[in-house]
Amino acid sequence: MIFLKSKAIFKPLYELLDHNYLNDIPGLENPTSEVLAKWIWQQLKPLLPELSAIRIHETCTSGCIYYGD
Repeated sequence: MIFLKSKAIFKPLYELLDHNYLNDIPGLENPTSEVLAKWIWQQLKPLLPELSAIRIHETCTSGCIYYGD
C-alpha cells in the first residue's frame, strides 16, 4: 500500500522531470545527481513523512543516496 501511495505522489514530479531540461526547473539550475536527490526529497518529504532516502542512478555504477538534512 505504501508503494502505491508513493508512486501516486511521485507521478507529478516524474512528469515534470522526465524528458525536460532540468536547468529550467526552479531549484535545479545545477542539476547534479546530489542536487536532484535533495530537490526530490524536499518535494516528497512533506507528503511522505515515512520517506527515508532518495536514490539517484546516473549510470549502472554511479549515483547517490540522499538521507535528508
